[in-house]
Amino acid sequence: MNADALPDRSAEEDLARLRAFVAAHPRLFVLTGAGVSTDSGIPDYRDNQGDWKRPQPVTYQAFMGDERTRRRYWARSLVGWRRFSRAHPNAAHLALARMEAAGQVEVLLTQNVDGLHQAAGSHHVIDLHGRLDRVRCMAHGHLVQRSAFQEVLEQRNPQWATLDAGDAPDGDADLEGHDFSSFQVPDCPLCGGLLKPDVVFFGEGVPRERVLAATHGLEQADAVLVAGSSLMVFSGFRFVNAAAKAGKPIAAVNMGRTRADGLFSLKIERPVAETLAALA
Repeated sequence: MNADALPDRSAEEDLARLRAFVAAHPRLFVLTGAGVSTDSGIPDYRDNQGDWKRPQPVTYQAFMGDERTRRRYWARSLVGWRRFSRAHPNAAHLALARMEAAGQVEVLLTQNVDGLHQAAGSHHVIDLHGRLDRVRCMAHGHLVQRSAFQEVLEQRNPQWATLDAGDAPDGDADLEGHDFSSFQVPDCPLCGGLLKPDVVFFGEGVPRERVLAATHGLEQADAVLVAGSSLMVFSGFRFVNAAAKAGKPIAAVNMGRTRADGLFSLKIERPVAETLAALA
C-alpha cells in the first residue's frame, strides 16, 4: 500500500482523513514510541530519518558482563532520574486515554518505559519494553521501586547527588568526561544479587508473555494506529508487519521516515501531541 500523505495537504485535511480512519475502525491496536513523550520533556533516540541522534544505548550483554559499564550506567541514571521521574503526561497521552474511555482502543502497546500512558488514565496498556520506575534483581526476580533505589544510590554516592547534566532518553544523562571508577552500585537488598532496571535493553529479548498479549490484542483489533515511532526497532515493527500480512489497515502519526512507510494506508507527518489532541 502507498501511504496517503502529501506535503501540501492542510492540517484540516489530514485530521479529517485520520478521523475517518478511526471512525471506520472502532477497535484500534495503538502502538506508541518515543515521539509521544517528547512533549513531556523526555528526549527521543532518533532523528526524522530514523537515524541515531547519539551513541546507541548500553546493551544487555555489556551491562550484565562489565562492572565498569554498570557503574557508568547507574551514575548517569542517578542524575537523569530526577527530571525523568517528574515528567507528566502530555496532550498525546491524554488523548489516547480519552479514546480508550470512548471504546476506540482495543489495546495500547507502548515502546516507552515512562509509565505516562497509565498516568494519563489508559488501562489497556502493554509496556513492551518494561518500566523504568522498577528495578529487578537478576538473581531471583525481586522488584524494587526505582524511587527507593534512588535514595540508596544518593546515600552511597553523595558527591553525585548534586550534579546536573543534559537530559538523554529514558532517564539517562550526559555525563561525559567524568570518572565513574569510585561510583558505588548497591546490590539487591534481599539477596545481594545484581540489580538492573526492569526494562528491555538492546540485545535482550522481550518477555514472551508480553509478545503473546500484544499478538492477541492485534488479532482482536480492526486496524492499527502508530503514534510517534520510527519502528526501527524490530520488537515494535513486528506487530505492524503482522498487521499488514493479516490485511489490517495501518495509519501512522509520525514526523519523518519510518521502517514501515510502505505498509501504511495513511500517514500524517505532523506533531503527535497536537494531532492526537485534535483527533480525540
